[in-house]
Amino acid sequence: MAHLSRERILCKMISSASVITQTKRCLHNRRYITKMFQNFGKVQPAETEFTCSSQKLMLYNEVIQSCHSGTYHMLPLGLRALEKLIKIIDQEMQVIGGQKIAMPTLATAAVWKKSGRWKQTGAELFKLKDRHGIEYCLGPTHEELVTDLVSSVSPVSYRRLPLLLYQITRKFRDEMAPKYGLLRGREFEMKDMYTFDATEECAKETYYTVCEAYSKIFDRLGVKYVKAAGDTGNIGGTISHEFHLPAEVGEDTLLVCDRCGFSSNIELLENYVESDFKSFCPNKQNDCDMKKSHGIEVGHAFLLGSKYSSVFGANCQTKMGQMEPAHMGCYGLGVTRILQGCIEVLSSSKQIHWPALIAPYQVCIIPQKEGFEADTFFKLAEDLSDQLNTMTNLSGEVIIDDRTHMTVGKRLYEARRLGYPYIVVIGKKALETEAQYEVIHTLEQEPIFLSSDQLQHCMASIDTVPLL
Repeated sequence: MAHLSRERILCKMISSASVITQTKRCLHNRRYITKMFQNFGKVQPAETEFTCSSQKLMLYNEVIQSCHSGTYHMLPLGLRALEKLIKIIDQEMQVIGGQKIAMPTLATAAVWKKSGRWKQTGAELFKLKDRHGIEYCLGPTHEELVTDLVSSVSPVSYRRLPLLLYQITRKFRDEMAPKYGLLRGREFEMKDMYTFDATEECAKETYYTVCEAYSKIFDRLGVKYVKAAGDTGNIGGTISHEFHLPAEVGEDTLLVCDRCGFSSNIELLENYVESDFKSFCPNKQNDCDMKKSHGIEVGHAFLLGSKYSSVFGANCQTKMGQMEPAHMGCYGLGVTRILQGCIEVLSSSKQIHWPALIAPYQVCIIPQKEGFEADTFFKLAEDLSDQLNTMTNLSGEVIIDDRTHMTVGKRLYEARRLGYPYIVVIGKKALETEAQYEVIHTLEQEPIFLSSDQLQHCMASIDTVPLL
C-alpha cells in the first residue's frame, strides 16, 4: 500500500509540474501591442510615381521601413509574414523532392566569365574587388555556382536523378530606378531551384512538376495568378513560363485568354497589332479572344537544356553507360515580391488584407477602455489569450491590444488596418453568466457573438503556419 501511495504522489507531482510548465508557456506566449516595435504614429506616405498602394500600406503600418534607396528593413510584422511564406514554399518544395542548400552570395567573376554572363548581364550586376584585386559579384541568381557545385561530384548516375537543389537567400540587383517598395528593389529575398536530369524528356517532366508546385503555393495563398509563356532572356533555355499576380501596378504586359486559359507575356510577340490580339492565341478553333492586362511577375521557370552543364562539366551517366551533360532547369520565386504583391492585390486603400495563412498574427484581443471593471476585462483578455495559446494552431498567434487608455473603436480601427484575420472584443456581455465574446472576422461585414465553447470551436478551425 505504501508503494501504491508513493506512485500516486509521484503522479500528482508530475501532473502539477505539467500544469506549471503549461502555465509558464502561456505567460511566455502573451503578446501585448505596447511591447511591439510599432508606434502607430506615422503619417500616411504621399503618393508619387515611385510608390504604390501596397508600399504605402506596408510603410504606414510599419511592416517595412526604408533604409536607403531600394532597400528596406523588414520589421517584426513583416518578418513573421515572410517566415510563414518561406515555410509554405519549403513545404511545397520538399513535397516534390527538393533538397535545400545555401550557396555563397559572393561569387567569383571567374565562374560568371566562364558562362559568358559577366558582361552579358550588364550594369545591373553588382561588381566588386577584394584587397587582392580579385573580382566578384553579388549574385542575382546562381546558375553558375550550382552547376559548378554539381560538376565537382560528376558524373552523377541516372539512378540518383532528378536532382532538385534549392535555396532561399538574399539576392542583389543594381536597379537604376528602384520603386514600389519590395516590388522593385536592389536587395530582395528569392527562392531559386536548379534541377538536373539525365534526358530532355525527364527534364521536361521535372519542369512541369515544379510549375505545378508553384501553382499550389499561390492556391494556398488564395491569390489569383496567371501562368504565362515567357521570354528566356539572358538566362537562356528552350521553354519559359512566368507567374504573375494581375495588378495595374505590374510592369509586365500580358495577353490572357479567359476562354481557354492561354496567356503570354507580350514581349514574345513581335509587331503585335493591338486590335487583333485574337490571332495570337494558339487555340483559335475555340473562338478565343486574348485581352491585355498588367501583372506583377513573382515567379519564373526555365528549361535550360545543357547550356550551363556543358560549360561547367556537370555530367550524368545514362542508362547506356554514356557520360553526357545533365539537362537542367532553373526556377525562381521572388519571395519578398510575393509578400508585397499579395497585399497589393488583396487589400483596400486603407486596410491590409493578408493571405490568411501568412498573417503575422491570427487573433487580436481588445479589452475595454480604462474605467468600469477595467481590471476584470483585462484579466478576461489575458485568460482568453492563454486558452488560445494552448491550441496547437494558435500558439504564438494571439496578441492583446493593451492600450486601454484608447477607446475600443480606435483600437478596432487600427486592428482592421493591420489586417488581423480575427478580432475579439471583450465587452460587457463577457461578464454575463454565460459569457459572450464579440468576434469580428475582418473579411466579413458583421460581427458575431459567441460563447466560450463556440469561440474555441471557431478558433480551432483556423488554418495556420505555426512558427514556434
